Amino acid sequence: MASLALPYIVRAQSVSGQVTILTYAGIFQNAYMETVIKPFQKAFPDVKVNYTTAATSAKMLGDVRAQKDNPQIDVALFDSSLSMIGNEEGLFERFDTSVVPALGELSPEARDYADGFGPAITYDHLAIVYDTQLVNPAPVKLADLWRPDLKGWIATAAPPSVQGHAMTVMVAHMLGGDFRQSIDPAIAKLAELAPSIQTFDPQPDTYSLVLNGVARVGTGWNARAQTFSDQSKGRLGVVTPQEGSVAVVNTINLVKGAPNRSAALAFINFALGKDAQSAFSERMFYGTTNAQAKVAPDVLARTTSGPDNRAKLIPLKWSEVVPLRDNWNSRWRREVIAKGGN
Repeated sequence: MASLALPYIVRAQSVSGQVTILTYAGIFQNAYMETVIKPFQKAFPDVKVNYTTAATSAKMLGDVRAQKDNPQIDVALFDSSLSMIGNEEGLFERFDTSVVPALGELSPEARDYADGFGPAITYDHLAIVYDTQLVNPAPVKLADLWRPDLKGWIATAAPPSVQGHAMTVMVAHMLGGDFRQSIDPAIAKLAELAPSIQTFDPQPDTYSLVLNGVARVGTGWNARAQTFSDQSKGRLGVVTPQEGSVAVVNTINLVKGAPNRSAALAFINFALGKDAQSAFSERMFYGTTNAQAKVAPDVLARTTSGPDNRAKLIPLKWSEVVPLRDNWNSRWRREVIAKGGN
C-alpha cells in the first residue's frame, strides 16, 4: 500500500487553491467540520474548503444538475440512491487507487458499490425515534406505530424522501412480502396509518419535533438519532425495529469537470481514510466503510455496523429501488398522504 500511495502523497504536498463540497447541514455539518474538514485543512493548509449544503439529497442532485455545463461544485457527498442517478446522467466521474489510494482500504462492498464511481463513505439505517418520557411502553417494533395511543403523534418523512422509500420496503417486509413483487399490501397498510400521522414532512426534522413535544414518535436515521439522544441526555429514544430495517449508504462523488480536481481528489482520499472515518463515526455514529477504521465497541454497537443492527438489516440493493421511485412517490401522494388526518 505504501508504494502505491507514495507518488500520490508527493503530488498532494503541492495541492493548493480551493475545493467546494456539497453535503448535509445541521448536526452532520457540525460533526464533519470538526472530525474531517478541520483535520484536512491542517494536512493541506494551502487548500481552502468551501462547505456548501442543501436540505435533501434530491436537492443536492438538482444543484449538480443545474451546474452541469459550468460546474462550481467539486465533491458531492449524499445518498447513493440519488448519486446513482447522477452517475447515469454523466454528472460524476470514475476514479481509482492511482489517484485515491484510500480506495484500497475500503471493504469490497464499499469500494465496488458504484462500479468505479464514488464509493460508499458511510452506512446508516432507518430507526424508530420516540419521547422516552411520554411514550410508554417504548416501541420495539415497526408495527407499534399503528398503536391507538400514538394516533396523531407520529412524524415521518414521505417520498420523495429516501426515508419514505425505506419505509415502503420495511412495511412490505413486515407483512411478509417483497417490494420487488408488489407494494400493494404495504401501501394499504400505510394508508391505515395515515390518519395517525401528524406530518409527512417533518420540519426541521423528526428528532426536533419529538424533543419539542410536537410529536412523540416517528422515523429517522439512526446516526442522527443517536447523536440527538446523547445531546438530549436520553430524552430521545432510538430503536431498530425488531422486524428489520433498511441500510442506506452515502457516497462521496467527484463531479465531472470539477474546477478543482486535484484538491477534490485529495479531499476524497482524506475523507475515505481510516483516521477520518474513525473520528466521524466516534462523533456521529455512522458505520464506517474503511476496513481499517477502528471505533470503540460501545460506539460500534450503536452504529449500523454493530452486530445486532447488522443482523436486522433487510437485504436490499438501492439500484433496485431507483427505477421504482417515481411510481412509489405517486402512490404515496394518492393513496397514503391523501388519507392523512391533517
